[in-house]
Amino acid sequence: MSLEVVESGMLSTVQDGGRPGWAHVGVPHSGVVDPSLAAVVNRLVGNPGDAALIETVGGLLVRATGPLTIASDTEPVARTVRAGDTIRVPLGGRQWHYLSIRGGVVAEPVLGSRSTDTLSGLGPAPLAAGDRLSAGAEPAEAPHGETVPVHHVVRPARILPGPRLDWFEPDVLEAMELGRWRVTTSSRVGVRLSGHALARVDGRELPSEGLVRGAIQVPPDGDPIMMLADHPTTGGYPVVAVVHPDDVSIVAQTTVGGDVTFRLVR
Repeated sequence: MSLEVVESGMLSTVQDGGRPGWAHVGVPHSGVVDPSLAAVVNRLVGNPGDAALIETVGGLLVRATGPLTIASDTEPVARTVRAGDTIRVPLGGRQWHYLSIRGGVVAEPVLGSRSTDTLSGLGPAPLAAGDRLSAGAEPAEAPHGETVPVHHVVRPARILPGPRLDWFEPDVLEAMELGRWRVTTSSRVGVRLSGHALARVDGRELPSEGLVRGAIQVPPDGDPIMMLADHPTTGGYPVVAVVHPDDVSIVAQTTVGGDVTFRLVR
């Protein structure tokens, strides 16, 4: 059985747990933007937490070609659909949504992952109208009885000092903590924020150095950018701070136009 894509929506791709271990050859980790939420949506249908599923910003409409057990973050529990039934994942509520099918989405693995990497182009192509996504083998686990959080949790995201903190004003982290930051653009590569420009005291050019998920780079205009799933493995802008790994999704799931606050870990 499969799902047919009727309307592809925005930034709709197949994602799983990603492809760790390839940064030394320039391949990003990729994988789902919000691993915790995706894992819950997978468990609702009895899949392993890192099984391949659909990630989308919204506007996605799919049609079942036969009986399937499906779950999404826009509904609290899993449900069964029949041939011809449609499932819509709307925009709003949070930035990134997930739709799982029991058995997981079948796709050809690349470097051990079925994830679409929007930066390098590895993995399956982004979803388009007319695509069919088949369900994999029946999993051993029964659908789980937990419920999915249908609302995005809003709280300050914890930050830690970055490796180039000394390139900025001495009170830069305190300024980040006291300010409110508006999400201006968001993609699988990163989230750009605006509030007040983070001024540098060191104007030297920085040779490219390693980046991690959650790293907050500051380009010359002073507006910080937090790295996400498809971030480049190296970058040439100084990293002023790093968002705590457990809080990256707080920033990532804030919709464009929404506000983010930070709390410095002391």
